[in-house]
Order: sequence, then structure tokens, then C-alpha cells
Amino acid sequence: MRPQVHLSDPRALRAYAHPVRMALVGLLRREGPRTATQAAPLVGESVASCSYHLRMLAKYGLVEEADPDGPGRDKPWRATAEYTDWPGWSDDPAVASAAEALTLAVAENQFHRMARAMERRHKLPREWQEAEGFSDVTLYLTAEELNSLGRRVEALFQEYGDRVAHPERRPAGARRVVCLNAGFVAPEPEPEPGPERPAAGEARADPPAGEPS
Repeated sequence: MRPQVHLSDPRALRAYAHPVRMALVGLLRREGPRTATQAAPLVGESVASCSYHLRMLAKYGLVEEADPDGPGRDKPWRATAEYTDWPGWSDDPAVASAAEALTLAVAENQFHRMARAMERRHKLPREWQEAEGFSDVTLYLTAEELNSLGRRVEALFQEYGDRVAHPERRPAGARRVVCLNAGFVAPEPEPEPGPERPAAGEARADPPAGEPS
């Protein structure tokens, strides 16, 4: 399995922006080859639906037949790469629009997964409820700093990434955990600049009313 597959064709980007297809690719990456019959109950779809979506994913290089020469019509499929990558920016309007649609679809899919996790977290043992993290922070960064921060967080994730494809490397008690790495420019309007603040270590007192500053 390759480290990643890069999507740049607008048709491939739009084809992947489907919750069932994303679920199927994720399943094959986590659990290894599966037939449409085996995948269907795991993603909550019919066998016919899974078979169709797997063929569409194969068309754009996201999955492939694990045993093309094997017998029978219901052959196992496998993921072609560990991760999917697509442009964050493009001067081609078609690519930019399709990439934006895929990013939005992924964000919506992850939001729904997180919401389901929140609904069910009361059933988890206390140690897992305390270990889970749901937080956010607002920072003032340059584009270069945001890019660097994202790479550093991604590097931390990769320290444990080999456990996905190698179950034998998972320590006792390990569970499948979803970690999101998202940094985006706040959509709200920028606040108006406030009064100039004193430099660090300096004090500034406002003059009494009626006295000049």
C-alpha cells in the first residue's frame, strides 16, 4: 500500500466526496481487504450499493481488486494508499471548486462522527471519558506559522500511524481513536483595532476626567 494517493482531477475529487465512499475507503485502510458483501453491514449499506461505490472508487485509483484472478464475482477489494491528499489551492476553477466540495464533505462527515461519539461517550469507561479531548483555541498566526503548526501536529500523529496497518504493534488496551488536525482562518469579521496597549513591563494610567492626556 502506498503512503498516499493524490487527487487532482475534478471528477475524482467529486467522486470521492460521498460519505459511503469515504466510509468504504476508511474501512479498507483499517481492516484490510473486504468484499462488497463483507463491507455492506460495516458501513450500513446494501451489497449492491457497496459494489457500485467500490467500482467508482477503483475508477479513480482509490481502491483495487485484491485478487483480480480470484474466482467469483464478489472479489475482495483493498485500499491503494494509507491517506488521500488533494490540493488546498488551485488556479484552475474546476479543480478549486471540486477540492472545496471535497473538503467540505470531509468536514461534515467528521462533524457527524464527532457528534455520534459525543452522544455515546457516557457509555465509555471513566478512563476513556477523561482521556478524550474536545477543545479549541484562537491564535494569531501568519500563513507560514499555520502551515508549520499543522506539519508539527501531523508529525505527532504519525508516531502512532503504523499501528493502523499493523495490528500487532497496538499495545494492550488500544482503541481506534479519531484525531482531527484543523486550522482555519476565523470566518467572523476581524475586530476593529483597540487602543494601543502599553509595552510589556510598562504601566499606563488614564488621566482623571477633565485633565489632558
